[in-house]
Amino acid sequence: MSRSVTGPEIAELIKLISKLPGLGPRSARRAALHLIRKKDSLMVPLARALNEAVEKIVECSTCGNIDTSNPCSLCSDNRRATNLICVVETVGDLWALERAEVIKGQYHVLGGTLSPLDGIGPDDLSIAKLVERASGDDVKEVLLALNATVEGQSTAHYITEQLANAGVQASRLAHGVPVGGELDYLDEGTLAAAIKSRKMI
Repeated sequence: MSRSVTGPEIAELIKLISKLPGLGPRSARRAALHLIRKKDSLMVPLARALNEAVEKIVECSTCGNIDTSNPCSLCSDNRRATNLICVVETVGDLWALERAEVIKGQYHVLGGTLSPLDGIGPDDLSIAKLVERASGDDVKEVLLALNATVEGQSTAHYITEQLANAGVQASRLAHGVPVGGELDYLDEGTLAAAIKSRKMI
């Protein structure tokens, strides 16, 4: 058994950092050392920000986004169109679309995708609430911006069936050749999706 070279507080810091996505024990040790070296300029403000986040961050009861207000700043923005709801799997997907500044309507975060093997069914996701929102008078289109995975596509299919009587148009993101992509480097599935989604010019 190797001897610990740090006190329990530092060991706990490393252990917690290692639980962040993309960080293993070695990366966590480097991150912890960096924080310790920059204690006043980085570690103290980070600890303060984390404390404030714990106290103030809430989940939006309308769309499922996370913010410091409920409803969130997106749902409260009266400049956004109310006739479009863009459905995403996670808050991270919502943030990605917002960075691209392409969605001017509302959002709805499902909280994941249907996955029977993992025990995730319709009741585990925010699908019923989506159908309720989509049945509102203003909503004309529900854009299913789900990942191009088996789970994402099966979830999109299920939601489309649930929206059949809501009087809205269901749409999905086009799948195919990315901007700047070279055909020789693309997989067969991407190429097939690009051909099927082709448009006349």
